Amino acid sequence: MDAKQLSKRLATVAKYVPEHARMADIGSDHAYLPAFLALQGKISFAVAGEVVKGPYENAVHEIKSQNLDHVIIARLADGLDAVNLDDQIDTLTIAGMGGTLITKILEHGLAKLSTVTRLILQPNVGEYGLRKWLMEHDYEIIAEEILAEDGHTYEIIVAQPATDPIMYTEAQLLFGPYLVQQQSDVFQAKWQEQLTHLKQSIQHMEAAKNPPLDKIKTFQSEVKAIQEVLA
Repeated sequence: MDAKQLSKRLATVAKYVPEHARMADIGSDHAYLPAFLALQGKISFAVAGEVVKGPYENAVHEIKSQNLDHVIIARLADGLDAVNLDDQIDTLTIAGMGGTLITKILEHGLAKLSTVTRLILQPNVGEYGLRKWLMEHDYEIIAEEILAEDGHTYEIIVAQPATDPIMYTEAQLLFGPYLVQQQSDVFQAKWQEQLTHLKQSIQHMEAAKNPPLDKIKTFQSEVKAIQEVLA
């Protein structure tokens, strides 16, 4: 993977970035995503934010080697501290982190989201909590995708500020309001695997000397929810 050829995961994120966007890519690593979009002429400006010095230096090197200094600026900072309000960022991408960490970045950087009209998020895990945060902060999910690559399953969540309060059901928060409707093969495979894992866990817990009854009950509820969705 490089700035001219993204992974399937990042290519899916890229396709939701609007034309002429002013974007911030948080956790940008080599800055492959903004560099790819800049080379395509799709964005007008980008911040590549990195909290770790090594990846930040990788981003600086990639930007210079692709002669994109006039479009992309790399910043060494924690989360949305990489963004200045006068950057006028309208599109935010955060990919390749846990949902809990993405949620923390959004929460701590709320003041920097005032100009942002699109969030493109790719959590590795913890999708439920991320969707719940979006709902509680009046962001509407407008698109979702699920894909498999290199033995992993990834979900992409695209959201925008809503004018009215957003209410998702527990099932929509867990499975994704769009993904649960689409019922793709990747979606089915992910939840079949989770179903098997939960059933095995319940068996192990029930066989214990002192079974954790509350945890068993929680797992059984999730089993029921998955079975209903897959039916």
